[in-house]
Amino acid sequence: MKVEKMTIGVRGKDVEVDSVHVGDVVVVLSGGFLRRAWVYDEWYTDVDDPEAVIDALKGLSPRPDFFTFVQRVPHGEPRYSYYREPEGWAILPVTTFDQWWNNQLKFKARNHARKAGKRGVVIKHPEFDDDFVMGMVEIFNETPVRQGRPFWHYGKDFETVKREFSRFLFRESLIGAYFEEKLIGFIMLGYAGEFAVLGQIISKIEHRDKSTNNALLAEAVRICEEKKIPYLQYAYWDERTLGAFKRSNGFERFDVPRYYVPLTLKGRLALSLKLHNGIKNVIPENLQNRLRKLRNQYYEKVAKKD
Repeated sequence: MKVEKMTIGVRGKDVEVDSVHVGDVVVVLSGGFLRRAWVYDEWYTDVDDPEAVIDALKGLSPRPDFFTFVQRVPHGEPRYSYYREPEGWAILPVTTFDQWWNNQLKFKARNHARKAGKRGVVIKHPEFDDDFVMGMVEIFNETPVRQGRPFWHYGKDFETVKREFSRFLFRESLIGAYFEEKLIGFIMLGYAGEFAVLGQIISKIEHRDKSTNNALLAEAVRICEEKKIPYLQYAYWDERTLGAFKRSNGFERFDVPRYYVPLTLKGRLALSLKLHNGIKNVIPENLQNRLRKLRNQYYEKVAKKD
């Protein structure tokens, strides 16, 4: 099996990595001391024959230390006997827009969605043209820090944004929020089989009083109803990361099995010592929270200086 180079986006930057193709599954090889094999684009890819992937990876030299893959929504019941851990995804079950609006959406979030329209926010389905990209660049470069950490896309120019965000238009719809004919927020809604993915949802901080994200999300729910997509995903379930926003808009934690298959002795030892997800996962939760608070305070000071 041939190892090939490919370019992927990692934390907002293009990175060249090793990869292998096993049928329709693209597996990325990464890491230094502990080599990990993982499925590229895993929110959009099912691993229907994990044994074929495992056998192929065992034939590599050097062999990765472990292989990890996830069982996608809506299949929460484990299908395989490999070692696994629950991974929480933020999922909104969608039947109809009215059901979401009247029964799943919390009172305050409903008022915020109404407020957007009253304050002049207009929702459109734009084309990915130069005007739209220029609007994206302006939003990205509004501030270097978002949610208490450096913003991945801050500082990118027009050509970079156009190149990076045009890659997956074949499986995405664009939703734009406009105020006085100017783009102030957008969603890139990806289609992943039985669920849709909020691959990017962002709006201008300057217009936060207009509840732009609430209006964008409402349109995403409408699209899911129209396309008969029963689930909408908003990344992972994390109380620290937009947890209140997700809960108020009807998202729930949906645990899917993440499997870990050791391929070397080092991989088995890493799994037994719980080091397969990085050193930060063995740090006590209370210490992690203190470190996050200090990090956020630092980046807020940096942003104010800029």
